[in-house]
Amino acid sequence: QVQLVESGGGLVQAGDSLRLSCAASGRTFITMGWFRQAPGKEREFVAAVNDRRSSTIYADSVRGRFLISRDNAKNTGYLQMNSLTPEDTAVYYCAARDGTSSAYATLSLVKNYDYWGQGTQVTVSS
Repeated sequence: QVQLVESGGGLVQAGDSLRLSCAASGRTFITMGWFRQAPGKEREFVAAVNDRRSSTIYADSVRGRFLISRDNAKNTGYLQMNSLTPEDTAVYYCAARDGTSSAYATLSLVKNYDYWGQGTQVTVSS
Protein backbone atom coordinates (compact mmCIF):
# COMPACT_ATOMS: atom_id res chain seq x y z
CA GLN A 1 0.00 0.00 0.00
CA VAL A 2 1.36 3.37 -1.00
CA GLN A 3 1.47 6.05 1.66
CA LEU A 4 2.85 9.57 1.88
CA VAL A 5 3.14 10.97 5.38
CA GLU A 6 4.03 14.59 6.00
CA SER A 7 5.51 15.97 9.18
CA GLY A 8 7.26 19.08 10.45
CA GLY A 9 4.48 21.63 10.34
CA GLY A 10 3.79 24.01 13.19
CA LEU A 11 3.32 27.54 14.41
CA VAL A 12 6.19 29.95 13.81
CA GLN A 13 6.79 33.68 13.60
CA ALA A 14 7.43 35.67 10.47
CA GLY A 15 11.03 35.30 9.40
CA ASP A 16 11.44 31.86 10.93
CA SER A 17 12.21 28.61 9.15
CA LEU A 18 10.61 25.17 9.06
CA ARG A 19 11.49 21.92 7.36
CA LEU A 20 8.72 19.64 6.20
CA SER A 21 9.28 15.97 5.56
CA CYS A 22 7.37 13.54 3.38
CA ALA A 23 8.02 9.87 4.05
CA ALA A 24 6.92 7.59 1.23
CA SER A 25 6.26 3.90 1.70
CA GLY A 26 5.24 1.12 -0.60
CA ARG A 27 7.29 2.22 -3.59
CA THR A 28 9.50 4.95 -5.00
CA PHE A 29 8.50 7.79 -7.30
CA ILE A 30 10.21 9.75 -10.01
CA THR A 31 8.73 13.07 -8.95
CA MET A 32 7.79 14.38 -5.54
CA GLY A 33 6.06 17.69 -5.11
CA TRP A 34 4.66 20.01 -2.50
CA PHE A 35 1.39 21.92 -2.70
CA ARG A 36 -0.39 24.12 -0.19
CA GLN A 37 -3.93 25.18 0.48
CA ALA A 38 -4.95 28.21 2.50
CA PRO A 39 -8.48 28.58 3.90
CA GLY A 40 -10.95 29.50 1.17
CA LYS A 41 -8.37 29.09 -1.59
CA GLU A 42 -7.55 26.43 -4.13
CA ARG A 43 -4.64 24.09 -3.66
CA GLU A 44 -1.56 25.65 -5.24
CA PHE A 45 1.77 24.38 -6.40
CA VAL A 46 4.85 25.10 -4.30
CA ALA A 47 7.75 23.01 -5.59
CA ALA A 48 8.70 19.70 -7.20
CA VAL A 49 11.78 17.58 -7.68
CA ASN A 50 12.26 15.15 -10.56
CA ASP A 51 14.77 12.54 -9.56
CA ARG A 52 15.46 11.13 -13.03
CA ARG A 53 16.33 14.52 -14.47
CA SER A 54 17.80 15.87 -11.25
CA SER A 55 15.70 18.99 -11.64
CA THR A 56 13.72 21.18 -9.29
CA ILE A 57 11.07 23.77 -9.98
CA TYR A 58 9.43 26.36 -7.77
CA ALA A 59 6.45 28.65 -7.71
CA ASP A 60 7.41 32.28 -8.05
CA SER A 61 6.05 33.02 -4.59
CA VAL A 62 8.58 30.75 -2.89
CA ARG A 63 11.59 30.74 -5.22
CA GLY A 64 14.69 31.83 -3.34
CA ARG A 65 13.11 31.12 0.06
CA PHE A 66 12.14 27.44 -0.16
CA LEU A 67 14.34 24.50 -1.08
CA ILE A 68 13.02 21.10 -2.14
CA SER A 69 15.15 18.00 -1.85
CA ARG A 70 14.90 14.25 -1.43
CA ASP A 71 16.82 11.42 0.15
CA ASN A 72 16.30 8.38 -2.03
CA ALA A 73 17.91 6.05 0.49
CA LYS A 74 15.18 7.01 2.95
CA ASN A 75 12.49 7.46 0.29
CA THR A 76 11.77 10.83 1.87
CA GLY A 77 11.26 14.29 0.44
CA TYR A 78 11.89 17.58 2.19
CA LEU A 79 10.79 21.17 1.90
CA GLN A 80 13.04 23.64 3.66
CA MET A 81 11.11 26.87 4.17
CA ASN A 82 13.00 30.02 5.08
CA SER A 83 11.97 33.63 5.64
CA LEU A 84 8.40 32.58 6.25
CA THR A 85 5.64 35.16 6.03
CA PRO A 86 1.98 35.06 7.12
CA GLU A 87 1.10 34.53 3.44
CA ASP A 88 2.77 31.11 3.68
CA THR A 89 0.15 29.96 6.18
CA ALA A 90 -1.60 26.90 4.75
CA VAL A 91 -1.94 23.16 4.91
CA TYR A 92 1.02 21.73 3.02
CA TYR A 93 0.58 18.54 1.04
CA CYS A 94 3.15 16.17 -0.31
CA ALA A 95 2.38 14.55 -3.67
CA ALA A 96 4.04 12.02 -5.95
CA ARG A 97 3.85 10.88 -9.55
CA ASP A 98 5.61 8.55 -11.96
CA GLY A 99 5.80 10.67 -15.09
CA THR A 100 9.23 11.71 -16.32
CA SER A 101 8.27 15.23 -17.31
CA SER A 102 10.14 18.04 -15.62
CA ALA A 103 8.05 20.77 -17.23
CA TYR A 104 6.53 23.39 -14.95
CA ALA A 105 3.26 23.20 -16.87
CA THR A 106 2.97 19.53 -15.97
CA LEU A 107 4.35 19.41 -12.45
CA SER A 108 2.44 22.44 -11.20
CA LEU A 109 -0.97 20.87 -11.72
CA VAL A 110 -2.80 19.02 -8.95
CA LYS A 111 -4.41 16.63 -11.45
CA ASN A 112 -1.04 15.30 -12.60
CA TYR A 113 -0.17 13.71 -9.27
CA ASP A 114 -1.24 10.20 -8.40
CA TYR A 115 -0.61 10.04 -4.68
CA TRP A 116 -1.15 12.51 -1.85
CA GLY A 117 -0.38 12.82 1.81
CA GLN A 118 -2.84 13.93 4.46
CA GLY A 119 -1.29 17.38 4.89
CA THR A 120 0.50 19.25 7.65
CA GLN A 121 -0.50 22.67 8.96
CA VAL A 122 1.94 25.55 8.76
CA THR A 123 0.93 28.75 10.52
CA VAL A 124 3.08 31.88 10.38
CA SER A 125 2.22 34.68 12.78
CA SER A 126 3.15 38.30 12.13
